[in-house]
Amino acid sequence: MTVKPADGDKILRDNFAPWVLDLGLVVEEVGEGSAVLRLPWSERLAREGGGMSGQALMAAADTAVVIAVSGARGGFVPMTTVQLSTSFQRPVMGRDVLVAVDVTKLGRTLAFADVTLTADGTTVAKASAVYAIMG
Repeated sequence: MTVKPADGDKILRDNFAPWVLDLGLVVEEVGEGSAVLRLPWSERLAREGGGMSGQALMAAADTAVVIAVSGARGGFVPMTTVQLSTSFQRPVMGRDVLVAVDVTKLGRTLAFADVTLTADGTTVAKASAVYAIMG
């Protein structure tokens, strides 16, 4: 099965906690081992000083990996984060963030992914993730 953006939005609605849904993530693209999600700017996600919080960016990256792995597998299966490492490069002020994921290795029980977060075409953070596939 090919996972489409609408399928990705359904995966979000059906499998994620309410606080993750409150981020307002929108699935813009899903490929066979890739995904792009939009994290809309919101004052609710800003920390002191007006920049988007690192916690929101990390949650968006972590969530986007699930959509990309689902695309690689042809549908959602239970999975969980084993490792997520994020490097923040510059603050995000008043701009949406695109969260692009590339699954670099998909095994039977583990998936590895690289994530690039950009705002207006500028990289604001990079992350790498390892997921355990449980289904």
